[in-house]
Amino acid sequence: MAAVGDALIVGGGTAGSALAILLARGGVTVDIAEIKPDLGALGSGITLQGNALRVLRDLGVWDRVRAAGHAFDSLGLRAPDGTLLAEIPDARTGGPDLPATLGMNRPELAAILAGAVREAGARVGLGLTVDALADTGDGVRVDLSDGTTATYDLVVGADGIRSRVRGLMGIDLGPRPTGMGIWRIHTRRPQGVDRTDLVYGGPCFIAGYCPTGPDTMYAYLVERARPRESVAEADKPAHMRALAEGYGGVWDEIRHDITDPDRINYTWFESLLVDRPWNRGRTVLIGDAAHACPPTLAQGAAQCLEDAAVLAELLLGRDRLDQGLFEEFMDRRHDRARAVVEASLRLAGWQMEPAPDADVPGLMGRVAALVTERP
Repeated sequence: MAAVGDALIVGGGTAGSALAILLARGGVTVDIAEIKPDLGALGSGITLQGNALRVLRDLGVWDRVRAAGHAFDSLGLRAPDGTLLAEIPDARTGGPDLPATLGMNRPELAAILAGAVREAGARVGLGLTVDALADTGDGVRVDLSDGTTATYDLVVGADGIRSRVRGLMGIDLGPRPTGMGIWRIHTRRPQGVDRTDLVYGGPCFIAGYCPTGPDTMYAYLVERARPRESVAEADKPAHMRALAEGYGGVWDEIRHDITDPDRINYTWFESLLVDRPWNRGRTVLIGDAAHACPPTLAQGAAQCLEDAAVLAELLLGRDRLDQGLFEEFMDRRHDRARAVVEASLRLAGWQMEPAPDADVPGLMGRVAALVTERP
């Protein structure tokens, strides 16, 4: 028997959907409250490391993910003019039977997870969020934004970096900007692009691209953060093209495709880490609501998926929900997530202010070794 009979998951993104699938398959009655009108995702592409793929396999969606994306096992480092400097085998953090990395279109991943949520039998309420929470000791009374009230054995805040649930829990913490901003575009994949290649240097801190399918990829340029409103929507292509002028090779083709502002996304790099415990009574945070980091290690989605997998394992493997369960969740998740956040921030800091003793390969190797082990 599971530790809970029913649960409300606030937020139907990567972490919330993964948890809903696992709990519903385990016999828990699951409701999702998603503020958006659907379970889709905005954005261009996403890079999934092996430890993320491991959880997706456990969710039963790996075959669909593999078919929708593009897998690869190495990383290229290039000079700004496009010259290949190094080809580095990437760590297979999900195990030897999974690729090291897979790139895919972020909305396609969201669609695959949304399908699995419904197949598992979780109920989804769209355009819906939480207005108030009250822990009664043996449940959580929830006031929903549609005016209804319900009580659940467990409430999970999986509602992202600007989590409403986090505030309702009394945790006064919000995301912090790192000083970097990223321009992304989803575009056609030039011939010869079959893995991520990165350039450190030139007019940007990072210029990179990642294949997401047979003929698609996303490309990105990371610069010092500027006010989000400083570039008008119509001017985004010209600005991104100007930054891309400093790069050759494949970037000569990418630059000519940077024409449609609707395919360009600009965001800041931000970070967040909630101190343990991530719960207040029977309400708990997972995913970006509890920890978030710049994508310098491409571990954001993986850490969200690991949260869901560990919490589901504990809930389905116990017959009682108590603080001891949440403490074990923290023992398995907090320090691991903290290590990833801190390492991601350190890499970003070294790019903004180069340090003579910066050991980038060593840091990346230590994180790879950490996340290769199951949490």
